[in-house]
Amino acid sequence: MSRRRKAWMRDVNGILLLDKPEGLSSNHALQRVRRLYSAAKAGHTGSLDPLATGMLPVCFGPSTKLSHYLLDADKQYTVGVAVGQRTSTGDAEGGVVAHSDARPPRERMESALAGFIGPVQQIPPMHSAVHHQGRRLYEIAREGGEVERAARTVTIHALEILDWSPERFTLRVRCSKGTYVRTLVEDLAASVGTEAHVARLHRDAVSPFPGDALRTMAEIEAAAEQGAEALDALLLPPSAALADWPGVALDAARAFYLSRGEAVRVASAPSAGRVAIYGPGDVLLALGEINADGMVAPRRMMQTAAP
Repeated sequence: MSRRRKAWMRDVNGILLLDKPEGLSSNHALQRVRRLYSAAKAGHTGSLDPLATGMLPVCFGPSTKLSHYLLDADKQYTVGVAVGQRTSTGDAEGGVVAHSDARPPRERMESALAGFIGPVQQIPPMHSAVHHQGRRLYEIAREGGEVERAARTVTIHALEILDWSPERFTLRVRCSKGTYVRTLVEDLAASVGTEAHVARLHRDAVSPFPGDALRTMAEIEAAAEQGAEALDALLLPPSAALADWPGVALDAARAFYLSRGEAVRVASAPSAGRVAIYGPGDVLLALGEINADGMVAPRRMMQTAAP
């Protein structure tokens, strides 16, 4: 049975770059924002732990069709690292499970960073949302259990120490999807003979969005007091999520045929690969690809009819 649309709901389309506050789960933050927008449909892309802050893209309406692609995006984090203790969760929320008196100098830590650039193997932490036999790992961990986990390959694009003290330092991380920063911190500490955990975590950016477009919960609440127009002014268009995709512009006739699911020929289109397809007025019509015949073929419609 489909959900009945509530009277207070409205159609919203766009992407909000929420600066998630500390202490809220990603889902709780999403639901709060959805209520402020009175949105009929909304979803977030890529969870942040309750203790983490920073960029949580929230997609409304047709923009939720882009969520899958944003989950695959690269991320950038600023990480506060506490040296000397490893915790059960890898962050400040867990209990201490290991101590070390070793405090490697900055030069040694910086030398170790080079060994973590590029493809690396990570074992997902028990306190993660990875599934095991139909259950989340964190559910098993909360019951005191532990299971064997297979290593996964992730890519670390860049690591940089921003400030330093022997007890605590700040690390900037740019990485691929699926990277566990908590695991990275533990593995980095182990490589120099000590223990560490994440003391604070801020997600600076999710590709391809700019880091300076974050909206705080206070900003959104203030806009809600002014009404729907002020709220919608905080949104990015769906096309913002496709800034790194090749774009194909269609005239009205080709847009009509494409809206019916038909492939169309466009002289200026790329020769292969995925494309963002725009109609008259730069309206995002569909996500598509160049098919074997060199034609622009829709794969996911962003609106049901040509403008």
